[in-house]
Amino acid sequence: MNIPAQIAKQFRDFNYGGNYTGVNLKDTLEGLTWAQATQKPGSFNTIAALVFHINYYISVEIKVLEGGPLEGSDKLSYNVPPINSQKDWNSLLDKVWKDAERFASLVEQFPENKLDDAFANEKYGTWYRNLAGVIEHCHYHLGQIVLIKKLLAQAN
Repeated sequence: MNIPAQIAKQFRDFNYGGNYTGVNLKDTLEGLTWAQATQKPGSFNTIAALVFHINYYISVEIKVLEGGPLEGSDKLSYNVPPINSQKDWNSLLDKVWKDAERFASLVEQFPENKLDDAFANEKYGTWYRNLAGVIEHCHYHLGQIVLIKKLLAQAN
């Protein structure tokens, strides 16, 4: 079994379907308008903020996979750019799908014998922990998106 290929498959399944949970990001966001994506139900995040947040960490890991330094901050991970139109929302989604494929492709190429090596800095654990962990993070926030979408539907 090629573990990096399995991780890449799990990530694609999170985005496009076929995972164990039966829920994926693309189908969940299908047909969502920019107004719905930016609506803030109570004290919850907006769907747009959660989508940006998920992609923020994917983008950070892409840079590291490409040989760059680990540059990311939890403080910046919810700084979604203004979404004032369907075009703005579609631009964010286009970036999400582009980055998803880039991430999966880079993970597929990752040498399996380096999965136990330190990820950028030993304090962050191994490559395996970070590659698999980001998928756990994605599923966590996908669950929130599903619930927020249901709350928005009930309110209308």
